[in-house]
Amino acid sequence: MSAIIGFKAYDYRGRIPGELNPDVAYRIGRGYAAFLKPRKVVVGRDIRLSSDELCEALTRGLLDAGVDVFDIGVCGTEGVYFATFSEAMDGGIMVTASHNPPDYNGMKFVREQSRPISGDNGLKEIQKLAEAGGFHAAVTRGHRFELDVRRKYIEHLLSYLDRSQLKPLRIVVNAGNGGAGAVVDQLEPHLPFEFIRLHHQPDGTFPNGVPNPMLEENRASTIAAIREHGADFGVAWDGDFDRCFLFDEQGAFIEGYYIVGLLASVFLKREPGARIVHDPRLTWATQDMIAAHGGTPVMSRSGHAFMKDVMRDNDAAYGGEMSAHHYFRRFGYCDSGQIPWLLIAQILCETGKPLSSLVAERIRRFPASGEINRRVVDAPATIARARELYEPRARAIDFTDGLSIEFDTWRFNLRSSNTEPLIRLNVESRGDVQLMQQKTEELLTLIGGEIAH
Repeated sequence: MSAIIGFKAYDYRGRIPGELNPDVAYRIGRGYAAFLKPRKVVVGRDIRLSSDELCEALTRGLLDAGVDVFDIGVCGTEGVYFATFSEAMDGGIMVTASHNPPDYNGMKFVREQSRPISGDNGLKEIQKLAEAGGFHAAVTRGHRFELDVRRKYIEHLLSYLDRSQLKPLRIVVNAGNGGAGAVVDQLEPHLPFEFIRLHHQPDGTFPNGVPNPMLEENRASTIAAIREHGADFGVAWDGDFDRCFLFDEQGAFIEGYYIVGLLASVFLKREPGARIVHDPRLTWATQDMIAAHGGTPVMSRSGHAFMKDVMRDNDAAYGGEMSAHHYFRRFGYCDSGQIPWLLIAQILCETGKPLSSLVAERIRRFPASGEINRRVVDAPATIARARELYEPRARAIDFTDGLSIEFDTWRFNLRSSNTEPLIRLNVESRGDVQLMQQKTEELLTLIGGEIAH
């Protein structure tokens, strides 16, 4: 059989139809079944035009391998996570390409309890099995069932709130024509909030651009709506809404880094002394907030597979990455793009403070560069040069993920991307914007390379 191009560190992504088509989807289903040997598997799909056909082929592959398939229909990636752990399934597969262009699609895979399957623990084996082919029909073909977990899922989301404390808020919600709008509609009857809907209808052609709020040009409509309607805050999602991006009442985009500490404070008030997992790219604001609330910070390598494993190993209540992935113990240690904005709404209602003021002190005390990407010829050599230059004067050095070097008043993390041929830089300081900017420029000069998004 031919090679299957598109397996990444954490999932599968491919262009339609050359790299990903029904034949490839079928073979991936057979490879997954041969590797995991599950009895019951959840499948779900996003709103892309190719997702129905690919999901059908994937399902056929699983059925031919003797696996019973439980189809939860159109959903977000977290819908597959939720169904897998809440219904005690042996695994789950989500057909999605998240924020990739419309002519892409892909798959995300989990095993029992929604434990991740990545390149280090099974994805390469699935690829080899799918490529090898030679599949034999199972003695007993599997059965397909439709499974509706929407009500249980909505009840679970609402369980993070103390609804007696909620007050009327006006919230701009931008689904980017992805799948998040349907969840907002299901939550609305249970909440005292007024929603200003943008690009709300699911549309796999993405008429308003690919849903990726990380791109500045995709934020304009959310910002304008917040200002026009005098909203209390705004939320925008990527296509499969496993991440949400937040804007304050003035329309300012809030870097995911500053949300991590805010959400950590919620769980530490509920569970004093809890462990909170964070990534190494930007750390000081998060660690400071955790310490202030009596928690224990635990550092993990960036990436959902690593974060989830560290969450489980430490039985952490919550974990957050600056990339806007937020993980919750009660959500199978998985990431959700719905729970974070609900908790932010709860904080606003309980404190009576605007979102801008809740993050202002964090931003002032720990200014950060945000993640800067550069395309370089030799990432390991670039990182080695940075280490050689800065290590002799460093207060601390860490290799949890790439290179982290810390001084008294500033620190940086430099790492190779897990998914792209890029090097990524993050710099922060203790209350000194000018120093942060100066050191950022200094490091960028050392790194060189081409600007990358």
